[in-house]
Amino acid sequence: MPSWRLVSGLCIGFFGSLVAVAGIGYAMVGVPNEENAAALSQNNVYYWANGKQMIATGSGQNRQNVTIDRIPEAMQQAVISAENKSFYQDSGVDPMGIARALANMARGGDTQGGSTITQQFVKNTYLSQDQTVTRKFKEMFISIKVGTKLSKDEILQGYLNTSYYGRGAYGIQAAAQTYYGKDAVDLEPSECAFLAALLKGPTYYDPAGNESLDTTASKDANLKRSKDRWGWILQQMHNDKKLSDAAYQKAIGKYPMPDDRKAAKGMSGQIGYLADTAKKYVLNHSNITEKQFDQGGYQIKTTFDKAKVEALTKAVKKVEKEKLDPDKRELDKHVQFGAASVKPKDGAIVALYGGAGYENGHFNNNADTSGVPVGSTWKPFVLAAAMEHGTYRSDGPLSPLSKYNGNDHLKIRNNDGSYVMKKDNTPFFQENESDRPWGYISLRKAMEQSVNTPFVQLGMDVGMKNVADLAEKAGILDSSFAGLNASFALGTSTPSAIRMADSYATFAAAGKQAAPYSVTSVKSNGQEVPGFEKPRITQAMPENVANNVTNVLENVIQNGTGKKALSLGRTAAGKTGTTDENKSAWFVGYTQQLSTSVAMFREDPKSAKLLSMNGTAGEASIHGGDVPTLVWTEYMKAALKGETDLGFPNPEKIGDIQDAVGAPTPTPTPSVEPSETATESPSATPSGTPSLPSPSPTDTCGFFGCDEEDGGTENGGTGGEPSTSPSPTDTSENGGNSRGNGNGGIFGGPTG
Repeated sequence: MPSWRLVSGLCIGFFGSLVAVAGIGYAMVGVPNEENAAALSQNNVYYWANGKQMIATGSGQNRQNVTIDRIPEAMQQAVISAENKSFYQDSGVDPMGIARALANMARGGDTQGGSTITQQFVKNTYLSQDQTVTRKFKEMFISIKVGTKLSKDEILQGYLNTSYYGRGAYGIQAAAQTYYGKDAVDLEPSECAFLAALLKGPTYYDPAGNESLDTTASKDANLKRSKDRWGWILQQMHNDKKLSDAAYQKAIGKYPMPDDRKAAKGMSGQIGYLADTAKKYVLNHSNITEKQFDQGGYQIKTTFDKAKVEALTKAVKKVEKEKLDPDKRELDKHVQFGAASVKPKDGAIVALYGGAGYENGHFNNNADTSGVPVGSTWKPFVLAAAMEHGTYRSDGPLSPLSKYNGNDHLKIRNNDGSYVMKKDNTPFFQENESDRPWGYISLRKAMEQSVNTPFVQLGMDVGMKNVADLAEKAGILDSSFAGLNASFALGTSTPSAIRMADSYATFAAAGKQAAPYSVTSVKSNGQEVPGFEKPRITQAMPENVANNVTNVLENVIQNGTGKKALSLGRTAAGKTGTTDENKSAWFVGYTQQLSTSVAMFREDPKSAKLLSMNGTAGEASIHGGDVPTLVWTEYMKAALKGETDLGFPNPEKIGDIQDAVGAPTPTPTPSVEPSETATESPSATPSGTPSLPSPSPTDTCGFFGCDEEDGGTENGGTGGEPSTSPSPTDTSENGGNSRGNGNGGIFGGPTG
């Protein structure tokens, strides 16, 4: 047994060593200064895919320190009441908080920051923001030293001058200018409480929203969070006797809504959306926080091709100029476009169009937005699922030459033969774009003319879960899926333009899927940041399924609703889509080299709700085969200039042909309206159907929805595209092979 002298000697030695280490640590650390932190802040530099600089932007240009006498008393008290009530009494260090943080890090759990204002000020001066045990000890020593060397006013001044308030604003002066267009000294107590609330996390407390960084940070959600915290902070200030009764009543009387976002220097045109997309990708593929990123010092190489970005912008502007005149037509106002272009077999986003530009007050990235239903551009996923899984009535995969009832106002059946019922327990009828009696037509023909009823019934026969699974494997984020009811087959889901382009790229690549990406490398202080390797390529669907889809979609351009894409002059495939009440129109198309999606919609600038495009551009309605297809074609001509026409692989025969057993004979229509295309004589159609007018150009959803909230009228939408060939039967069973592209939300989730 060791003697008591040995034990006591060891204990004294151990504690003496701790004291020595603490003394050395205390002596070696310096006191932070907000001026040093400002000097160390840098710009972030973005580069085009070819390595040339795109833009340099960051916090270095948006920080201005102010002295404590220029910071309102209300601002000082707001952060104290909210963050550290004992600020003027404590030593600047929270031992229990540090112990919890160290224990968590030792166990490999979540890291934690300092809890006192002094510790947060110290933390703000470390631009690396590393969460390590070493740094935590160093932070503790510095905090202790700060508490003995600096006055409380100096500490509070440093904290408010180094804190991050969002929108690239560091320090209270920059925040006051950014959110209220005034100097910090002029802030009202209510505004001070708002800015103090931002310190909780500006991504989630800025009422302008930050959905590009996190889908949960919507305008509505952020506004609620902000109001709740703002009100709580004012209440705490009142409870702490820092606001009189009268001052509290005045401050709490009206929420101080901040100014809208403003374009930062250089972030005009499409540059703002490109940088926004790349930033989102970086944050979702690394451990870098938004605060760290905005402190600057990163070099980001992107996938964006400058020439293609300019070509896409030029295409949108040209078609806008030709078709829209908002000065003369009220219905041409608030029309927006979103577009994205992705490389098949790779996933690289080479171009996008996000909107009119930050300088015009449009900060939402339309290429990566959600909330715009894709309409009939969803039908290829239904067909692909049928060719891979078959239906409950088939022994295996289904051929695209299989026939389904294409008549209008059709009752949809469940797998047990019963009818799908509405909420009022009456049968659900699916509508087409017109009441044209198509009779039984092949799925190939139904895709060509975008007839709804065959695909709704097909979706029910395949199982909407199988359709959803295939779409997700192709590249669509499940967070954008609508409910798996009958109308799911008609595109009630709302993926982004980036995700639509990427998912159609899967068809172009014979079923090979690569997640969309916008960044190839990130460096900080000359060192590569891990996490930016190319996405792994997977086989999302059988090769022959994808090739057969491409063949069907090539026929859409050659003979169907996508005919305006023929002027591209090369082999291509694609699909048009229009939604209920003409609120959005899409075209997604591709070659083997490039997949591009184009969305067009009108949006109420106040409510952000979609508006009907009936009457826009002087047309009765706008559909995917018109303006979006024109933009797509104009862009693809420029983007593919000089490229070889690779065509598409010849598909092998797939599945069994489900015949039109028991097909009803349509009732002849005695008279027809003139059609722009030739009509077939009754004798040319096997079903004996006379020539009929083209369906009306609307593409809406159906089944329980597609109004402003869930997409549809109660009796079901139409979801089709205007017919370019009025034949009610499928006379072109062999078709060509070209493919369409489309998808929504480039990054969704961990950045797409």
